[in-house]
Formats: sequence, C-alpha cells, structure tokens
Amino acid sequence: MSDFKVKFRGVRGSFPVANKNFLQYGGNTSCVEVNVGGHLIILDAGTGIVNVGDELLEKYIASGVTPDKREPMKAVVLVSHIHQDHLLGLTFFKPLHIKSTEIEIFGDGNQTSDLSKNLSELIFGKTFPLDLGDIACKFDIHNLNDEQSIILKKGQKPMLVPNGTQVDGDDVLITFYKSYVHPQDGVMIYKITYKNKSLVYATDKECYLGGDKKFIRFAKDCDLLIHDSQYTTEDYLNPYSPKQGYGHSTFDMAVETMKQTNAKNLVFFHYDPSYDDIKLNRIKEHYTTNFKNVQLSYEGLEFDIQ
Repeated sequence: MSDFKVKFRGVRGSFPVANKNFLQYGGNTSCVEVNVGGHLIILDAGTGIVNVGDELLEKYIASGVTPDKREPMKAVVLVSHIHQDHLLGLTFFKPLHIKSTEIEIFGDGNQTSDLSKNLSELIFGKTFPLDLGDIACKFDIHNLNDEQSIILKKGQKPMLVPNGTQVDGDDVLITFYKSYVHPQDGVMIYKITYKNKSLVYATDKECYLGGDKKFIRFAKDCDLLIHDSQYTTEDYLNPYSPKQGYGHSTFDMAVETMKQTNAKNLVFFHYDPSYDDIKLNRIKEHYTTNFKNVQLSYEGLEFDIQ
C-alpha cells in the first residue's frame, strides 16, 4: 500500500448514462479521488463526486456520537473547466451541506471570468434550490492562473504560491496550466506531485499533430497519466460526423502522448457516452494486448502510485 492512492469515481464525458449496457465501466461523469500525503484531492465534480460524498458522510457519522465529537470532512476540489459534465455532481455532494466541512475549490478564473460567479450562475441559484451563499460548510473558491502553484501541508489550509516555491518533503505540490485545446474557455491541466511521484490529469484535451510540446514538457516522466480518450480514431475521423475540433482525443492519441511524455502508466478516461460495455471491452482487448502499462478506467478502479 502507498500513501498516494487514486480511485476513479466517474469516467464518462458529455453526460451521464444509466443503462444495463454500461454497468461494467459506469455511467457517471468525470471525477477522480486522490488520497495523498494525508490530503483528499478531488479532480472534477461530475456526477461521480456524489458517491465520494456519500462515503465521506458515512465515515463522518461513524467518527463520533454527536456532531461536535465528529472529525470534520475536508477536501480540495480541482475543476478542469466549467462544462456541465465536470460540475453536475457538486450541488449533490453531501459534505457541502454539513456545517463543519471544509472545502477548498480551485479552477480557472480572473476578474472577467470569476470562478465563484460562474459556479453561482451555472449550478446554484436558478438551477438548484440553494444559492452559493446558502451552502452550510466552509466553502472557499479560488481563481487560478499559470503563475501559481498549490502547496498542501499537513494541518494547514492549502496555499497558493508563486511557481518555483520550495516544498518540504511531506508537502503535496499541485502544478497546472491552462490549455486552449478545448472549445470556449480552454481547460486546466493538473499535476499532483508527492515525494518525487506524480499524477497528471489531462481531460478534455485534444492532441496536436506531432504532439503538444508544452504538455509533453509538463507531463514528462510522470508515474500516472490520466488522459482524455473520448473517441476511437474511426469515430474521430468519420467523414459523415468528424470530431476534430471538439476538444477531445482518441485512444491512439493518448497512447502516442504516453510515449512522448515517457509516462510510466496510462489510464484512458472520459469516454463518449454512447460507448457501451461491449465496445469498450473491444477497445480494451486491442490496447492492453498491444501496449504495456495501459488500462481503461472504470468506476471503482484503484491505482497505487509507488
């Protein structure tokens, strides 16, 4: 066992699916749970985050007889972008509605496109019975830019620091940059580093012909690469319904990126909602037979980074 554990909670793109033909891989949208160095980090808040919240609430209740005796729930949520499939589960994340909970949420934002304002308009208020200001827990929202990093220290609130800030041995370092390979306002690419081990989260990222040089440098030699794989190459290039420019990659693109970055392990992620278990099993057979250290994500998949 390691102290850098990853669990996939939602692996779909675009919208959730609920059908008997999607049970093996799951139908929830993007959410990856990372427990590292004593911290809980949640990558994206698609519908997969609901189950994370349910399990946290169970542990919270079991930790004490009365609320004042219970261990507060704490989490850092990293939002890749504000498209609905990456936010749909946030309002139903039960820890939000417990007063003692401490949630720090980070994502792309600035004076003209504030993350707090975007969340309030998109998933609270008009589309949910509660407004952002009605949330019970301690809920801090932070705008990110490419000149910053996040440092997590035991027993302290997350710190936004300038890039290049020195980290101590037990610190968790989160680095990121904004990529414009996804339509509208782009997408944040995240890297979590702990004791010289790293995870790179690259959802909703369309690859460039010949490779994305900035991304290759950013993800170089990572231990785990979680990469957008919304389409097969055949679907991506379908002359009747081409997907180029949609902001998503193919399984082949993800494999090529793994080679270019020298990533130790690749997990395919963010499948098209039409890809049922039969189709994904065919894809799995091809890629796991022909390439080493690659696997398809599914709800409940756990990965120890050692």
